[in-house]
Amino acid sequence: MAQAMQHPPPVEALIRRLDVAVQETCPQRCTGGVKRVLEEIVGRGEAFLSAASIEPHPDRYARRLLHRDPDGRYTVVVMTWGAGQQTPVHDHAGLWCVECVYQGTIEVTSFSLLGDPDGDRFKFRPETAVRAVLGDAGALIPPFEYHRIANAAAATAVTIHVYGGDMDWGHRFDPDDDGTWIRTRCRLSFDG
Repeated sequence: MAQAMQHPPPVEALIRRLDVAVQETCPQRCTGGVKRVLEEIVGRGEAFLSAASIEPHPDRYARRLLHRDPDGRYTVVVMTWGAGQQTPVHDHAGLWCVECVYQGTIEVTSFSLLGDPDGDRFKFRPETAVRAVLGDAGALIPPFEYHRIANAAAATAVTIHVYGGDMDWGHRFDPDDDGTWIRTRCRLSFDG
């Protein structure tokens, strides 16, 4: 059995509160509880993540594991975004997610999938674009899980993501010349 990660007291407090929030089986109530926990703790503006966990990667956003629930109910991932870094349009492999801004400014653009989710080619309609700052959090619950995240400023941004399981893969969607989007299954990993 793998040994549990050791965290500083503020991170342990976050994990204890998340443990309670994810006991809710209704996805809307569960994500609502996780969102409240993140907004309250992160919204205080107190730094509690280590310098190593928020270090930007020069070529792409960085993805670092903060906590993996031993019962598999959720994972907490810290993402660091350099200026101009962003995800492609992507899904969350059917997992709910709550995302909260820890530092900086992030822009999240949501998309509606038009047509068959099991097809070969996809069409999307952009829905909302939200600029989020310290303590702002949002939730995605499948089938409404398609979005793109971008650092909306010149300074480094950091977000905390809580997933309803271990998100080790997902789909990215890239635009094609004919106006459709091509889906690619991607294995996700963590930076050191």
